This record gives sequence, C-alpha cells and structure tokens, in this order.
Amino acid sequence: MTAKPDLAARLFEIGNAAVPKLLTLQDRNPHSSSYGCFDRAWWHLRIKDFPSGMAQEFVLPLALAYRHNFAGNTLHQAPALRDWIEAGIRFAARSAHRDGSCDDYYPFEKAAGATAFSLYAMVEAIPLAALDPEPHLPFLVRRGRWLAGHMESGQLSNHEALTANTLFRLAELADDAGLAEAAQRRLERALSWQTEEGWFREYQGCDPGYLTLTLANLAEIDAKRPSAEVRAAIERGVDFLAELQPPDGWMGGEWTSRNTNNHFPHGLALIGTWLPKAQQVNARAVAAMDPAPEWGDDHIIAHHSWSCLKAALIWSDEPERAPPGGTRAHSHFPEAGLVLTRQGAWALLCATKKGGAYRLYHGDKLIRSDTGLSVIRREGKKDINLVAHLWAEPSELTVEPGQVALGGVMGRAKAQQMTSFKQIVLRVLMLTLGRLKPDLVRQILQRLLITGGPKGDLRFERRLSLSPDGLRAEDVLVGPGEIAEVGIGPAQTSIYTVMSRVYHPPQLQPWEDLGEHLRPGSGERLRVERRFGAPEP
Repeated sequence: MTAKPDLAARLFEIGNAAVPKLLTLQDRNPHSSSYGCFDRAWWHLRIKDFPSGMAQEFVLPLALAYRHNFAGNTLHQAPALRDWIEAGIRFAARSAHRDGSCDDYYPFEKAAGATAFSLYAMVEAIPLAALDPEPHLPFLVRRGRWLAGHMESGQLSNHEALTANTLFRLAELADDAGLAEAAQRRLERALSWQTEEGWFREYQGCDPGYLTLTLANLAEIDAKRPSAEVRAAIERGVDFLAELQPPDGWMGGEWTSRNTNNHFPHGLALIGTWLPKAQQVNARAVAAMDPAPEWGDDHIIAHHSWSCLKAALIWSDEPERAPPGGTRAHSHFPEAGLVLTRQGAWALLCATKKGGAYRLYHGDKLIRSDTGLSVIRREGKKDINLVAHLWAEPSELTVEPGQVALGGVMGRAKAQQMTSFKQIVLRVLMLTLGRLKPDLVRQILQRLLITGGPKGDLRFERRLSLSPDGLRAEDVLVGPGEIAEVGIGPAQTSIYTVMSRVYHPPQLQPWEDLGEHLRPGSGERLRVERRFGAPEP
C-alpha cells in the first residue's frame, strides 16, 4: 500500500524554498539609499531605471518565516529578519507616488495589481513580525485610499477580490470606517463578476488557477466578516472546480484562458474548514504538485510562497469524507468553453474557446497535452506564426459525450518583444501623456499583448473522438499562402500573462512536426488523423 503523502509538509517545503532567494533579491545594507528594496535588477544590477513596487510583496513570506517555526525554517525569530521586513515596508513608502500607488512594469504606471499585492503583504506582515503599525499607517492608509478609488481596465476578478480583502484588513488595522465602506463596495463589484457556471472572469475568460486566488480572498473576507452572500459565491466557485478537476488533480495548463499553472492553496484550505469538498479539491491539487511548477521567476516568486505557507499552517486532512469532484461522465461549461468527458478509463479535458486545446488522461495519468495547430507562413520577407489557440468563440462547435468538433480562424501569435526604440518611445510616452493618463497606456498594452481575437484567412478544424480504446484526433487546415512549417506542441501560448510560461513537467512532451502532411495550393492544406491508445504497462 502506498504511503499517504504529507501534504502540509510538501506545502511548507514549496513555500520555504523561495525564502532565501528573497533575501538575495533585497538590498539589506542599512546605509544604502535603496535599503529594503527587493528589485535586485534596479538596486544591484542597475539594468532598470525604476524599482517595481510589486517586489515589496516579498515581506509577507519573510514575515511568515519569522513568525512560525516550521521544518526547514532557519529564520524563525531572527532579529535581523525582522529589521529587513520593516526595511521593505519603509522602502515601499519611499518609492511610492505621492498618492500612495506604485509602478510595476514601467514608470508612472500606477499599477493596481502591484499596489494591491504589496499593500496586502505589508498589512499582513506587520502583526506577523510584531511591528508597531503606527509609523507605517499614514503611508498604508494613503495607498489604501488610492486603491479604493482606482478602477483598473479589464475584469480581473482576483485583483478585485484582493483589493476588497486588503481594504477590509487595512480598515481593521487603521480603525478606518471609510476604508471598510470602500472595501464593501469593491467586494460587491467582485461578486458581480461571477458567472452562472460559478467561475469569476479574468479578462475575457475562465482561469481556474486565478479562481483559487479569488476564492482565497473571498474566504479571508468571510473569515473576518461572515456573509451568506459571500459563502454562496464561494460554494459555487468550489462546485465548479470540483466538477472540472481532471483525473490527475492539476487544474493548470495552457487550456486555461490565461495559460497559467497556478494553484493558490491557502483559500481552499480555509474554506475546507467549513466546506469539505474544498479540502478534497485542494488535497488532489496539492498532491499533484510533485514536483510543483517552477515559480522561481524574480517577479512572481512570492505569490505561491506565501500562499503555500499560509495553507500549510491551517492544513487539515480530516474532510476526506467529501466525495471527489469531476466524476460525471460528461461535463460541459459553455460559457467557460470547457469540456470534461469520459469513456472508460479515459478522460478528455478540452478548451473549445482555445481552438480545441486539450489534455488526455488514462486513469489518473496525463497522457498527452495539445495546444493545437501552429503554422509558420511566409509573408514577403517575414515568417508569421499563426496559431489555433487564441481565445475566441469557435465558428462551428458540436459537443456530445465523448465527442468535440469545432472550427475557427487561425490568429497571429502575439510575441511583441521590447527593442531599444520601443523602450525609448515608452519612456517618453510615460514621462508625458502617461503621467496624466496611465490607464490609457495600460489599455493599449492590454489590447496588444493580452486581449483581442484572431484574424486571418487560414481556417482550422478539429474533431476529437474519445472511446474506451482511447482518442482519435483529426486536424484540418484550409487556406492560402506559403506555409513553411506546421506542427503541434504541448504548451504553446501566444498572449502575455505574467504567471504563464513557467516550467512544468508536461512540457517535456516533444514537438510534433506535421510538415510531411502539407499539401500545396490554396484549398485543404493539411488533413491528419492521430490515435492515442492505452500506454504500455
């Protein structure tokens, strides 16, 4: 009999692994003008002209390590660590704009996400590190008031829920009724973004990884201010995750709307204290974090660190009596554009709004990951990458038990790279118009890098048929142009999301070159059928 994994220990290990690196990223010299800054690219490498305010979020994992004496933690109650945590808060105040906001990717951005994440971290870190809040309250309240009145472009439910949660916590720390009222308004706004299917909007679609963060913020709000409305929203979100959760337990990958391999376990752990199904979903996802995705990017390293540490501290294996989710023979969420269908030991998870990108499972094992046709087409002297996986409503769609058939238009992969000229233009823009209209610049960049549907004259069709014997997949490509290459990969993404493109073992699946199936002309350019059966024992 296989020994049951110690999931709390796994979470402590994952969360604590980032902590020493956070100290390398911080300027810890008290006589330095940048003392407390966590943006090493700015204060040490000097390859940036401004510090990212998001980096000051790093005080939260350090504060958790300071407060709690868990296995592998060598920083518990270390006086120097306490000083460095406070230095991080002080630098956040020194580097902020007059209104309390901070930048993230470019100067004068006034980024709501970075402002909210860093404020949440500081408000949480102060009691954990037993710091006197009084010297920091004027800055924290100023930042909170800016956050309360700022509405960022796009619907990012995790940011909206985080803003509400942060403002409630700051209101309690500062004894400020006005902030509490603002928090309630932002909470109501976040709740209004929940769909009938139970998920919350992230830009134009459904991302289960970010959903776990949205639910976490709602759960922390409910823990301090119990609300029947919030609990009902949480339950709908958990029901959606439970029904969608694939056989291996992992709810991330390129089939999600924002291409993330996220899982924030602290919220489901908290919800699991009153809703057993949430702990069941959480346990299966955490068990799948073996190994976890590589979240060690300097910009995102803290998010999962503090979430895993928080979850480990309240972890319970008791609610295993809850029935596992995702056991229906066929589940279709049309608005999310997601299908989970089963035939015998086989399961197919398909994203119908991402060109039929799918994951195929046998038992609880992932057999294949597929993000659809990718084409290199020559247009003059340029090679253009056209893909089927951009988020869009399919022009043709049929979904039945064991069957998914769809068609659509291929779109140009979004791969804008920064150049010296673009960097100069962006800086000039931000030093002029951007200082007055930072949200306008953000909207333009969102349109270029994140949102916007595919356009083109190449069409694709995909038919997936699942049976007790396995999967039959047929792909068709129709249209004009000089096609140089065509293939299918397991993990292609073509929009910008800060949390995407982290390494995860399913990405080891080799690229599949389909060039030998190409036909000349302007009609049907490719038709290929592949079958995937049971793996060798």
